[in-house]
Amino acid sequence: MSVYTIRVTGMTCDHCAQTVEKALGTVPGVTAAHVSYAEGTARVETRDGVPESALAKAVAARGYGTELLEAPGSSAPGRVASSNKPTRAPRKAEAGLHIVIIGSGSGAFAAAIRAVDEGAQVTMIEAGTLGGTCVNVGCVPSKITIRAAHFAHAQAASPFRGIASRPAQVNRAALVEQQQQRVEELRLAKYQNIVDANPGISVLRGHARFKDAHTLIVKRQDGRETELRADRVLIATGASPAIPPVPGLEVAPYWTSTEALVAQELPRHLIIIGSSIVAVELGQAFLRLGSKVTMIARSKVLFREDPAIGEALAEALTSEGMRILTHTATKSVAHRDGVFRVETSAGVIEGDRLLVATGRRPNTSGMNLEAIGVRLDERGAIRVDDRSSTGVPDVYAVGDCTDQPQFVYVAAAAGTRAAINMTGGDSALDLTTMPAVIFTDPQVATVGLTEADARLKGMETESRTLTLDNVSRALANFDTRGFIRIVAEAGTGRMLGVQAVAAQAGELIQTAALAIRNKMTVDDLAGQLFPYLTMVEGLKLCAQTFTTDVKQLSCCAG
Repeated sequence: MSVYTIRVTGMTCDHCAQTVEKALGTVPGVTAAHVSYAEGTARVETRDGVPESALAKAVAARGYGTELLEAPGSSAPGRVASSNKPTRAPRKAEAGLHIVIIGSGSGAFAAAIRAVDEGAQVTMIEAGTLGGTCVNVGCVPSKITIRAAHFAHAQAASPFRGIASRPAQVNRAALVEQQQQRVEELRLAKYQNIVDANPGISVLRGHARFKDAHTLIVKRQDGRETELRADRVLIATGASPAIPPVPGLEVAPYWTSTEALVAQELPRHLIIIGSSIVAVELGQAFLRLGSKVTMIARSKVLFREDPAIGEALAEALTSEGMRILTHTATKSVAHRDGVFRVETSAGVIEGDRLLVATGRRPNTSGMNLEAIGVRLDERGAIRVDDRSSTGVPDVYAVGDCTDQPQFVYVAAAAGTRAAINMTGGDSALDLTTMPAVIFTDPQVATVGLTEADARLKGMETESRTLTLDNVSRALANFDTRGFIRIVAEAGTGRMLGVQAVAAQAGELIQTAALAIRNKMTVDDLAGQLFPYLTMVEGLKLCAQTFTTDVKQLSCCAG
């Protein structure tokens, strides 16, 4: 038997030591490996004939360096020359740069991947499920549920006279099983496999809090605490459902979107407190799957959007059978014998399930942020600039825990730019042409400024609204619900914003975003070639209405 004593460089915690130990254990001929993070060394027992280079290669594959301190039969220290070479040469990052990322969602992973590409070593700290909100309890499962509900509705309410409508037979448990299988597939493919294949990224399980701007205390799942040093820290902890202070709610078995998306049975009557994105998306989905749905709106439907958007969507939801109580306060909640009793300013409502969908709050408590000078807004969100800096040197933040828009693609874009900035580059996130989509039917899609936004900026505007009975694709679909509106700068015609309520509005809004980004005028857009029959042609038609009565045009009139 031969014994090697090796110094291991690049370890930042006990988890790193465990990773190195496992890597050494995979080398053929290694009979035992003991790695100490505190001492920074590894003692490796091998059968005779195992070369030093094989040990170095195994450790380097996990992103760490080695230095041979003692070889079998040697009394003098030596070196494994190849082991100190990084697996990928740094480009901008300083040699040995260590970035710690708190969280493992889309923003965190975008940052981690780019930071490693730039030559840094990354440690992610995750207390829950790898992958964050989007893949596990947000975008992916919700869109699967919404799509399933679309098929149920299409079967039950065909707009075509020659196709008989019949209520769909819905097996909710089977839908959830299929949905969660896809969630697990995507979590494995897009998150876990990336960690496993990337030697520059390691994951430490536990809750993190700041000791100072470059030191984190991580409370592990077994209660032990590990101190972790970092050159840069990225906070990407996301957000959680916000629960309003309604009397009785604190002891009631209500749903948030997390529980609703994995519910094995359909409610007979689902009561929803809230009227924003989650409320309308899941409310319509459960309505179409067969539940009775009552929505309680403190103000109006989608009150943060242009009023015309909320009105159009409320009309569509009501036409499908949803009961919507606007300008209604929720006074108290009680639950007894499987029945929720919700007292409101419009009377008492009873149902077997209650969904609370009143927004999300940033996950920023318990990290000792105030002690290091990280500024929070009134919601508890981290204030950041367009480079994702918190204002505290070397501390950055991205995603739903910040004061940026809560969209996964914003988090990912910010994560990439934060990584560039943390590794010596300079990159800003421009949100002026950020498209947004609400996945109801009809969909809601927006980009740029509304008329009200423009007025607040002191801009003079003119706008046109095109109803969908002027769009041939909508007529062919027998679905003319909604509208398309273009807001332009008065005098120049430069496009400032687009709002759409339409089937597949999410597919047309990126065209509008590109037009605004490239400072096109409505005349520029009206002169472009758009394929016929498509919903996106509605953008061209809306642009034409600034100078033309489109009702007097033939089909495809250019």
